Amino acid sequence: MSQTVDRALSILPLLAEGPANLEQVANRLGVHKSTALRLLRTLHEHGIVHRQPDQRYRLGTRLFALAQQAVENLDVREIAHPHLVELNARTGHTIHLAVHEEDEVLYIDKVESRYPVRMYSRIGKPVAITVAAVAKLLLADLPEQERRSLAERLDYPRYTSRSITDSAAFLAELAKVREQGWATDLGGHEESINCVGAPVRGPDGRAVAAMSVSAPNVVVSAEELLTLLPLVRRTADAISDEYSGKTPDKERQQ
Repeated sequence: MSQTVDRALSILPLLAEGPANLEQVANRLGVHKSTALRLLRTLHEHGIVHRQPDQRYRLGTRLFALAQQAVENLDVREIAHPHLVELNARTGHTIHLAVHEEDEVLYIDKVESRYPVRMYSRIGKPVAITVAAVAKLLLADLPEQERRSLAERLDYPRYTSRSITDSAAFLAELAKVREQGWATDLGGHEESINCVGAPVRGPDGRAVAAMSVSAPNVVVSAEELLTLLPLVRRTADAISDEYSGKTPDKERQQ
């Protein structure tokens, strides 16, 4: 039975390359045409593959519907939380997870610092969208026209002397973040708080969330916090892999 399942699943990557006839499927599997036909018929009955009028087979719409349903039911917070807890245990600092909804970026998870100095951020609370590292990561991933439109309608409060105060500077920062793949907030929202973050990406490569490590200057300097960037990026990549159903890269996780 396991061999039958393995053979059936092996058909899907072939058909992902494009429609294939019975002979091509049999050759790929290394089986007789009758065996390949039996597998294709079963997959066809379940809507996983579709037989075209030219007798070639392609992936069926049922497969795409199942994939979409699976993606919609994925809870990035549930998947990310153990990774955030582990990162918190290794660094001791505050860890955030955020998502973009309409014109806001919201915290959806937080693991508190083990140090006495705490941050006032709360789950469900919007972030300071023009300065926060998680916001920069999520907005940098938007299509260019959407980025520009959003940047032009935002307000730019001057939280500190390091805050971004206009759309041109904000778009330049987003372009930088988009190119380098990570972001910082070094005293842009609160003079004494620094933050470094990385994106969590879905199967299509788009950012579905962003995570960050934050710490006050009295605990760790901005320069010291930036040394955690490789660890932060590896954590974000591990969450991305699990969210996307990929096999973890052991070398990258170390």
